[in-house]
Amino acid sequence: MTITPPSRGPAGTVGARQGRRHDHDALSQAAQEYLLALRVMAVDGRHVTAAQVGRHLGVSTQAASEMFRRLTADGLVSQADGRELVLTDAGRAAADGIFRRHALLEWLLTAVVGLGWAESDEEAARLQGAISPRVETRLDEMLGHPETCPHGNPIDAATARRRPSGELLSKMEAGTRATVYRITEEAEEDPALLSYLEARALTPGAHITVLARSESLDSLTLDGPRGRATLGLRPASLIHVLPGDADPGLFHRVPTAGI
Repeated sequence: MTITPPSRGPAGTVGARQGRRHDHDALSQAAQEYLLALRVMAVDGRHVTAAQVGRHLGVSTQAASEMFRRLTADGLVSQADGRELVLTDAGRAAADGIFRRHALLEWLLTAVVGLGWAESDEEAARLQGAISPRVETRLDEMLGHPETCPHGNPIDAATARRRPSGELLSKMEAGTRATVYRITEEAEEDPALLSYLEARALTPGAHITVLARSESLDSLTLDGPRGRATLGLRPASLIHVLPGDADPGLFHRVPTAGI
């Protein structure tokens, strides 16, 4: 998922205050971007600081710290051990809501409009703060109530808890058969990687066989739907797979009847 730098000026203030409803109408676009960035960066238990989020968003540490002070006052973020940022339950719910709108837009742009993964990610980032709850509900219905984004990442924490975690592609040994399960949020930050995976049809649900894995060459070669593909071990570590032939029900398909 592409995180665009937050806008400057009045948009940098948070419209919601503690005790008010933290929906996307009550949060500024900048606040939504910070919450989403923290959600993406804190996956797998990673420790995240304001300085790291600032670098990620392309803003100063001072600007990021000021925004997180506001989000802390709003009850959306807490600070552990002095510097580590953690989403509160309310903050996680708000960030999940932002991610959900982004995911619905990505499904719309890829499955209906016909944009590529990288393009749809960028366009969804522009649109995610503008759709109303009514449109969001209608999109969800039309798209068949997806539980993940097109890259396979769970839309919310509850969905993540009931789905398998998968295994890292980078750890698969030669001769292993597997099913591409999800392309992590961190991988979504690399448009070139997204475009390569899409071009080779290495998308959630694709069946692959690992042909070779080399630590010394820092590479992994596999056979996929469109023949051989080669990945560095670092990019391969951003892809989760399930051994063998996974349950097709884990992979969302947009229904054509409602479109």
